[in-house]
Parts: sequence; structure tokens; C-alpha cells
Amino acid sequence: MGDFIATLSLPLLLSFAALCIYPSPISSLPLPRFSPSSKYAPRFLGKPSRSNYSAPTYQYDTRYFDQNLDHFSFSKLPKFRQRYLINTDYWAGPSRSAPIFFYCGNEGDIEWFASNTGFLWEIAPRFRAMVVFPEHRYYGESMPYGSQEEAYRNTSTLAYLTAEQAIADFAVLITELKRNLSAQDCPVVLFGGSYGGMLAAWMRLKYPHIAIGALAASAPILQFEDLVPPETFYDIVSDDFKRESLSCFNTIKNSWDVIESEGQKKNGLSSLSETFRFCKKLKSTGALSDWLYSAYSYLAMTDYPYPADFVMPLPGNPIKEVCRRIDNCPDGTSILQQIFEGVSVYYNYTGTVDCFDLDDDPHGMDGWNWQACTEMVMPTATSKYSMFPEYSYNYTSYEEWCLGDYHVKPRPNWITTEFGGHGFKHALKTFGSNIIFSNGLLDPWSGGSVLEDISESIVALFTKEGAHHLDLRPSTAEDPDWLVEQREAEKKIIRSWLDEYFERKRAVLDM
Repeated sequence: MGDFIATLSLPLLLSFAALCIYPSPISSLPLPRFSPSSKYAPRFLGKPSRSNYSAPTYQYDTRYFDQNLDHFSFSKLPKFRQRYLINTDYWAGPSRSAPIFFYCGNEGDIEWFASNTGFLWEIAPRFRAMVVFPEHRYYGESMPYGSQEEAYRNTSTLAYLTAEQAIADFAVLITELKRNLSAQDCPVVLFGGSYGGMLAAWMRLKYPHIAIGALAASAPILQFEDLVPPETFYDIVSDDFKRESLSCFNTIKNSWDVIESEGQKKNGLSSLSETFRFCKKLKSTGALSDWLYSAYSYLAMTDYPYPADFVMPLPGNPIKEVCRRIDNCPDGTSILQQIFEGVSVYYNYTGTVDCFDLDDDPHGMDGWNWQACTEMVMPTATSKYSMFPEYSYNYTSYEEWCLGDYHVKPRPNWITTEFGGHGFKHALKTFGSNIIFSNGLLDPWSGGSVLEDISESIVALFTKEGAHHLDLRPSTAEDPDWLVEQREAEKKIIRSWLDEYFERKRAVLDM
């Protein structure tokens, strides 16, 4: 079965050998050298680089739905227009109770997610399914109060940017869409990757009558409070580099002190700015560290086995290429020049960038900063075994930053209260069903996900060589066997959910 590892118990599925599981992940949280708000701190993959955004390759109609701003009160608040993308080309229609495949939109423009979720588009004809991609509130064009400027104006206007409101949007949209199409008997299957995968899993648990199952890819639903060690994310990033080259790992590990030392010299920041080809002079070594942390984290997330431009244009196995460039520098090359050669794989693989602008934030998500400062509090730290400077998670400083920037106090215990987490195995087994948690163990978020079967219908599929929700990406001729096998397993599980649904429906009709 190649490198595909799964723990499945559904009778319709193939039997795969289970391997030992290594936990981990992170979010947009504080790092030792810079503020928790750092725009280069590792985050989910919620927005494309401005330099490589391309038009979607799939056909769909763009529609809008008037959503309530607050689903949980009866206050007189303005509605907002939620954008959604829909394709019914393959749908067999309500007369055949054909399924609806519904992607839970992430923290970014929905067209980008639609164009990067080829798996859903590719299986829709096979299942005769409708495809729907709704946009998450406060992102893309789905802005309350008419514009991003107004929506992000203050704590009061941002108050309705929560995961609970988002999945309520999805539930209302599905209900109204099915009613308008006379498709009440059409089963809905949820899909989502990263934060969208978390929403898909949570929606299946909160609204089991709305959808029959969920594929939650790279969904770190356990990256809260003390459910996983806070060091896990950066430990996995570090292990991804170490597995390619120990000397590369050590060069990066030793570079932080060299950066600090150089920055303290007279004209040191100017020298660093020149070495790393920044358009403007660095204001601090922390800004450079932010930039490097971000690159290493995203490289680990997108360490795909073939070339891709999901976040930045990158070669196949980009970490291997980073380490090749670092290790192959001529004798006598300074450690800082080695680091620059390596990080250029991420920031300038195409060779078209003359200088780097630290004020340009290709992955900036102000909305996500708000979410991270309210309910999406996902602790991170680094261990002495990682390639990053050691630091401990400090909630106090995190809270201080959120109070200073957003005038809001985080609720670090709310997600586990609202969606669960402590004792999740028992809770999911008792109250949940029909969820696939898929992961690639190269992905630093994988340690915060579910990596073992919970029940016969809540299953974990993971691949040793896989990265961030690789299974949701479009298939290619270069797909390794283990990836093909993982997707086939996912399709079989989804088919089993639909078969079970139709069997129950027939049993009711025969009574």
C-alpha cells in the first residue's frame, strides 16, 4: 500500500496497517522574538500570495444569500450578503435524492479555496453531486456592514466573527437552498481543509440533521488549551527539515544567534538588510526572524511531492530543495548567506523578485487575528530539540497584546466548551458519527488533529509523506500511490455514508 497509513474499521474499506502516530500543531500565536500578532507568524493557509493568484479552473455560478448577522439573538441587526459558488452540472437532481457536496469556507476568499480543492470537483460526477462553496463571513466579498473597513472597524462590529456564527451560516444556507430546490431529501456531505476542516467536523457534531458526514482534512481540533503539547507544531516543522538533512537543520538552528549578534553591531541592521535583499532597512532583528519563521512553517505545511503554487510557487519536495541549497553552498559561505539561499526557495523560487518588502503581507488576515484573540486561542511554543530558539507559551503576554490591539480579552477555554476536546474520544464515540479526519504527518498541524479511529464511522486516515490537506488538492499525473490510495479510501467511506442514508430512507418508505 505504499506510504498510505490508515486505521479503518468500516467493512466496505480495505484494511491498512496502522503505524505509530506522532502528535502536533499551532496557529497565529506569540513567538519569543516578536508579538503574537506578527504577520509572519505561522497561520493556516487562508489567503494566496498576491503574486501567484490565478482564476479558478472550475465552472460555477456565483450567487449571494442574505444572512442574519447574529443567529443567536433577535436583535434588529443588518443582514449581510454571503457569497457562495454553486455547480449543478453533475447533479442528478431532487427526484433521485442526489447528494450535495458542501465545502465549509475558510478564512479567505472562497474562489481561492474552490480552485484549490480539486478532489471535490473530481468526485462530483462520480456521485452525481451538486457542488457548493460558501464563503466564510468577514472574508472575501462576504462582509457585514457593506465593506471590510466597516466590518473590521471595532470590537462591536467584529463581534459576530466567530466559528459558531459561521457554521450557523452554513446550516441556514443549506436549509434554504434545499427548500428552494425541493431537495429536502438530498443528503449533504461536508468537506473542509485546515480551519475549514475544523468547521466541517464541528458542524457535523452540532448539526447532525443537516449533513450526513464530513471529511475534515488537516483539521487541528485538538490544538487548544492543554490537549496537545504546545511545542508540537514547531517540533514537526523541525523534524521535516531534520529528515532531509541534519546539517541543514543545524545551520538553521545556529543561525538565530548569528542574526542577533549581527544585528547588535554598528550598521548591523543595514548589513542584514543587504544580505537578505530587503527593499527597506530592517527596523529590528525580530522582523527578520518573523520572516524566517513564516517561511519555514509554510514550507513544512506545503511540503508536497510535486510542484505547486498553493501559497507560493514552489518545487516538489521544497524542504529538500531548501536544504540542498543550504548544504551545497561553497566552503567559506557565511551562515547568513546560506540561510538566504535556502529561504529564497520559498520567497523567490521563480527568481522574479528583486527585493523583499516586509511591509507587504501576502498572507495577512486581520479577521484571523481577531478570531485568534477571541476564541481560536491555539498555544504554541518551541522546545530545545527544535531548530528554533527555545521559548515557552506565555498566555499573559498574549492576552496583553489582544487587549491592546483589539480591546478584547481572549477566551482560551471557549472552543473546548463549545465543541469539546477534553475526553474527546469518549465524547466523539458517544455522540458523533461519520467523520473522516485525514492528515499528512509532514504537516505541522497534524499533531492537533485526530490520528486514530474513534469508532467504526469516525476514522483517521493519514499518510507519512503527506502535507497540509494534500488529499483535497487536484489530482495530478505525479500523485504517488499512497495519495491515490488515500483518496480512494475517502471515496469508499463517503459512498458508504450515502448507501446507509438511502437504505434508511427505503426502510422508512417500506414501513
